[in-house]
Amino acid sequence: MAPMPAVPSAYAPTVGFDLDMTLIDSRPGIRACYRALSERTGVYVDADLAVTRLGPPLAEELVNWFPAADVPAVADLYRAMYPEYAIAPTLALTGAREAVAAVHAAGGRALVVTAKYEPNAKLHLAHLGIEPDVVVGDLWAEDKARALREHGAHVYVGDHTGDVRGARAADALSVAVATGPCGEEELRAAGADVVLTDLTAFPAWLNTHMKSAKRH
Repeated sequence: MAPMPAVPSAYAPTVGFDLDMTLIDSRPGIRACYRALSERTGVYVDADLAVTRLGPPLAEELVNWFPAADVPAVADLYRAMYPEYAIAPTLALTGAREAVAAVHAAGGRALVVTAKYEPNAKLHLAHLGIEPDVVVGDLWAEDKARALREHGAHVYVGDHTGDVRGARAADALSVAVATGPCGEEELRAAGADVVLTDLTAFPAWLNTHMKSAKRH
């Protein structure tokens, strides 16, 4: 992995977070939306299976159920239905609010960089009272590096091996949480620099990381 960007002596961290299964448990809402989509289109989608593999872009899931030529139109329909079905049932993951607050308490900036359609990502965050400084949607895996670099992120926190790849592509420290579809060993094997069980451990880790950055 390439060296991390240089940080100022008075280190104020810029930390990126993934959304689904990192900050929020969107499985109940997404399950409900897929079931409504099946009812609307008459095409069976195994919603219980689909929510076990959250992370990649929507089209990568839809192509398992719909002809490829229909996927763009079905994706538009799903996104339009999403606010009605998916926002209210979705919960904040334990420690999510505290993790973002820890970044702000350290004088830093918190970003959310997600593959989710950006307007729907913002609806989730507003509904749950999670307040990052910036939200960037529609980016997956290595493409997330564009937003991370643009906003000067030193750290990127995610639950998927795709998030690890995004952090590495941005020369940011990859902090992985084992709250999504990828287990701790898989995340380590993908190159995560730090693996936490969940976000409840993040504030203490950030404090230690900041002390180390200041010394260097």
